[in-house]
Amino acid sequence: MATNELEFNVDGAIATITNNRPDKHNAFTDEMDVALFEILSELKSNTDIGAVVWKGNGKSWSSGRDVSAIGTNLEGLVHQDLMKRGHLGIQQIFDLDIPIIVAIQGWAIGGSFQRALMCDIRIGTEDAKFMLPELSHGVIPDTGGVSCLYEIAGHGLVSDMVLCQRVLSANEALSYGILSRVVENAELENTAYEMAQKIVAAPKVSVKLARRVIRELSDPVIRKSMETENTGQSFVNISKDFAEFKAAKEQDRPPKYIGN
Repeated sequence: MATNELEFNVDGAIATITNNRPDKHNAFTDEMDVALFEILSELKSNTDIGAVVWKGNGKSWSSGRDVSAIGTNLEGLVHQDLMKRGHLGIQQIFDLDIPIIVAIQGWAIGGSFQRALMCDIRIGTEDAKFMLPELSHGVIPDTGGVSCLYEIAGHGLVSDMVLCQRVLSANEALSYGILSRVVENAELENTAYEMAQKIVAAPKVSVKLARRVIRELSDPVIRKSMETENTGQSFVNISKDFAEFKAAKEQDRPPKYIGN
């Protein structure tokens, strides 16, 4: 299940997921993805767990996808199947009866930021920063978080972050409701676990039903958005513009896009 780069521990009723690739700012690899999906499956079946804290070691919670691995596919799956596997894996969050608290320091970028948006509660340090840089890589966000961000912060901010790759500070994220609390770095983990302790102290059935009421307001919309992302990203990968994007980078020249 867990790997050295994505740790999973249970202490009483509280589980902890730890991004543990600090030398790479916890950039995710395919192996870490598989481990995460297996951890979520374990969380669905372990009825002793009442809350989850998802944290990261080092300077950043996660800098997103390891860009050195982009374009590699050791399993021979077509792109659409890879996306479908990723969507089904992360959508397990919707099926949990327990909340996930994400404790963010430093960078939360791209797909990792989107996964944090799909969780229940996000808290951050004063140096936390958020970014959706996918368009600078010639692709679109495809992890489901754009729908979450739209519901949290509205059309203007999500368009700014996606289309202009705007970097959002911790205090800005707090003002938009992306974070519910901003704390000092030294207090991040303590605060996250204090919140988890409050959750597990409540009746488990009440937590389950309260979470279900909250999540049913948004989950169907997120699932539909992910279907659209799958279609759009699959088209991007075979488009003439994406081929031109890659060719222009390789040839160190300005690209000439045609819109298809």
